[in-house]
Amino acid sequence: MYEGDVLAGNWRRPGKGTIPKVPAEPDLVVEDAESGFCGAVVACDKEAVTLEDRFGRRRLFPLAPAAFLLEGKVVTLVRPAPGPRGPRRSASGSIAVEGVRAKVARESRIYVEGVHDAALVEKIWGHDLRVEGVVVEYLEGVDDLPAIVAEFGPGPGRRLGVLVDHLVPGSKESRIAAQVASPDVLVVGHPFVDIWQAVKPSSLRIPAWPDVPRGIPWKEGVIAALGWRLEPAEAWRRILGAVSTFADLEPELLGRVEELIDFVTEEA
Repeated sequence: MYEGDVLAGNWRRPGKGTIPKVPAEPDLVVEDAESGFCGAVVACDKEAVTLEDRFGRRRLFPLAPAAFLLEGKVVTLVRPAPGPRGPRRSASGSIAVEGVRAKVARESRIYVEGVHDAALVEKIWGHDLRVEGVVVEYLEGVDDLPAIVAEFGPGPGRRLGVLVDHLVPGSKESRIAAQVASPDVLVVGHPFVDIWQAVKPSSLRIPAWPDVPRGIPWKEGVIAALGWRLEPAEAWRRILGAVSTFADLEPELLGRVEELIDFVTEEA
């Protein structure tokens, strides 16, 4: 609770002292004094700051003087000062290669199960893949993987890496993967039911990914359990928007994608 009405009188010109300037560091919780919207800082540029409230809603506010409240006190948010400059890193954590055009695509490929998988791989490893000339395609499921591999025709200098959801012993996916074993084909997977779960709950500001009972479509069950009034496509946009670097992903996915990139770029 604040003492008195913080908006009473001319709150942009307090009678004593000056309004402090506070860097809009990530996770700083402030309130927009005009609208009352309260949230944590998730992004800031030279003109505006983005706040996210506890329900996951985001709003953009201009960096106007005396426009925010911090612990009940009027403040002016400013863009944080840049830190010491070192080598620029890509979203995957690798050192970014400056001024290099994408290579002509290799014959080798990486296949992933669906469009969401492809979007996540592109967001985190897109820079690395373009530098190496690796194309990522999606399968829309793994049921037809043996036929797809046969059509691709893997061989020396033409390797195929495949990322599979829910690749655990005894699963349908593991039996299909065993059918395409080859020195020039590498099938790896993560233990998650869906690629959504590869995003850390903390990055989405949720305590955990909910358990969905059998018989309920997984994505719809997750959305309902989290109280999101969204269609699956909208929910995915929210999830993908919460991912900016490799630190937002679970290690079970990170290691497998790095393994695939090393496999398809390894010199014969």
